[in-house]
Amino acid sequence: MHFLKNVVETPILDDPARNHKNIHRHFYRYSRGDFVGPALKISQTKAKLTLRGSHEYEDLILEIVASGISNPDDIFEIIGRLISGSDISDIISDLGLNWNLKQTTGQTKKYKAEIIDNISKNPLLESIEAFRENSYLLLSFNINPNCKVTTKKNIPQPSKKKAEDDDVNKRIKFCTGYINNTERNHINIFENVLPDFKSELPKSWKTLTIFNNYKITEIELPKNVTNSKLLRVMAIRKGKLFRTLDIDGELIEKQYSIVV
Repeated sequence: MHFLKNVVETPILDDPARNHKNIHRHFYRYSRGDFVGPALKISQTKAKLTLRGSHEYEDLILEIVASGISNPDDIFEIIGRLISGSDISDIISDLGLNWNLKQTTGQTKKYKAEIIDNISKNPLLESIEAFRENSYLLLSFNINPNCKVTTKKNIPQPSKKKAEDDDVNKRIKFCTGYINNTERNHINIFENVLPDFKSELPKSWKTLTIFNNYKITEIELPKNVTNSKLLRVMAIRKGKLFRTLDIDGELIEKQYSIVV
């Protein structure tokens, strides 16, 4: 499950640093203040649905497109990169993947795997879910024009702009996915991208854009921790999540008090 769907369903997390790492890690970098979060735009023609997302939506776009693959036995090529903050060689091995994870040089310890592989639908979906707790899976594949994903291989720097100055059209070029325009794919998108807006969606629309912005008002530091890096990682952020849905120019906003 995508971390923002998790937050919408359970905005107040119990001990997120230990019990909800798949969500908590997306908030490591935030101090107190207002921050621009992930955004995703969905557009449709009669034949296909197009999803364009910023960083932190690439896993969901990949999951939605992979879920739409009709034949689970089809083998297709994937290319891209896996980036992690920890050695996850055991997870890669358990998944039966032949990806060579290497530690990078530099002040911050990171691990990367350059990926050129062949895979089928279900192992890919299993991999997407398995890496959500500790990694970024930046993959591209092309089965046909209505079933493909293109993802950039380098994670962008966090936006320092205010929400009103955000260039969303630039940010959502990070990952693009295409799927057939079917009722099943509509339902999958609404359930996973817009679960809290389903009742307000019109029957006909051209584009939907979801914005997620944060206001962090309090940072709760862990006790008996002196390491500055660990303090940042273990700290709990409290504040607001603002979700704004643009439906062909009309805006609907929801907000949640969050503990993440």
